[in-house]
Amino acid sequence: MQQIILFMQQNWTDWVFSVLTCILAYLYRDMKKRLQEEQRKSTAIAEGVKSLLRESIVQNYNKYKEREYCPIYAKESIKRVYEAYHDLGGNDVATKLYNTLLNMPEGPEEKEDVHEKED
Repeated sequence: MQQIILFMQQNWTDWVFSVLTCILAYLYRDMKKRLQEEQRKSTAIAEGVKSLLRESIVQNYNKYKEREYCPIYAKESIKRVYEAYHDLGGNDVATKLYNTLLNMPEGPEEKEDVHEKED
């Protein structure tokens, strides 16, 4: 029995470091698992937001294409939406729609009716 006690006294630092190594390894795996889960959630949120921003660009395009003009206030809003969309990695058909919106006139074209007045 004394040999066991003597062995433990002589090697207590080895035991402490072994236990600490096990604890740190467990904590590392736990943190890594949590980090991966948070990254997965963050990616899902970013993809969802990107989809919503893309949908906003498409809806605005459909709305203003029908009107054949896009007011300046709408263009400013669309610019902000597109910048956020682009920062999230979006760059597809929405880019073409965005550029088309920016090139639209800012007001309705006035049509002049030519009426001849009779005296």
